[in-house]
Amino acid sequence: MPKLINYRKVKESDNLLLAKIIRGVFIEHNAPKHGTVYSDPTTDNLFELFKNPKSILWVAELDGVVIGCCGVYPTEGLPETTTELVKYYILKEARGLGIGKELMSRSVSSAKEFRFEKVYLESLDQFSKAVNIYKKLGFKRIDKFLGEPQHVTCDIWMIKEI
Repeated sequence: MPKLINYRKVKESDNLLLAKIIRGVFIEHNAPKHGTVYSDPTTDNLFELFKNPKSILWVAELDGVVIGCCGVYPTEGLPETTTELVKYYILKEARGLGIGKELMSRSVSSAKEFRFEKVYLESLDQFSKAVNIYKKLGFKRIDKFLGEPQHVTCDIWMIKEI
């Protein structure tokens, strides 16, 4: 039986579940907890964070169960024409179904609607599969971070013109 996939904007009731998913992905990949989104207090309050104008967090549901998210956020310190791709995390069981690609596509489309010209992201070597997806979708590696890094442990920086 085909699975029902739904995409929607973040709701307040998603906060705890999304924080659990995000931290679970860090544990799964043995990624650093300090200096990353894992220890960032905003991870527990994504609904509130994404009330910021020119930001959006897309949530994916599979058969009514929240399984991942991805969004864009106008991170402080970035050029006015650049937004950041943030909170791109999907449960292991839901990977390989095209959900991540759709979440990212919706996020980039939202960035265009907000009139941004570039999308920037920060990642870690531990998330090499995601980095390969970014490359396939047109993101290019750059030598250093942009703006004021919020997550100082990140060691991969990429940008895409939209």
